[in-house]
Amino acid sequence: MTPSVGDADARWMTHALDLAKRAIPEGEVPVGAVLVLHDEVLGVGWNRPIGTHDPTAHAEICALRAAGKKAENYRLPGATLYVTLEPCLMCVGAMIHARIARLVYGAADLRNAKGSGVRSWIRSGRHNHHIEVKAGVLGRESSDLLRAFFGERRSARESDH
Repeated sequence: MTPSVGDADARWMTHALDLAKRAIPEGEVPVGAVLVLHDEVLGVGWNRPIGTHDPTAHAEICALRAAGKKAENYRLPGATLYVTLEPCLMCVGAMIHARIARLVYGAADLRNAKGSGVRSWIRSGRHNHHIEVKAGVLGRESSDLLRAFFGERRSARESDH
């Protein structure tokens, strides 16, 4: 039996969560991303801006870069990007330029709660490419990972004082 899109979305988001966990020992915010085309991984990434000294080294950008190299093309039409946290505008811009077809993310970025988030930007009509967006896939698991990470950081800071 062929898995449904929802099953595939959960499977790939689980992979993105596993990638997010790679960021933790590096001292990075645990966000993971996997770019998939025809049920095959084209690229993966996790947050690495601190370790690479690169403000653009978000999980999504790392996955897009790896996918572009593998595909030998900066355009990735038909691909789906799975990411554990709602992307920032920089990452959305890169997705638009790469011409990905779908974005699936887990946790909402609460800083974007007033309508300035990814969905409003993608639907704004300010660009010539449209991306299908699906939010909340393994959202609780993604949120829990982030909450635990920041809770541990707060606890460590408090114990230092």
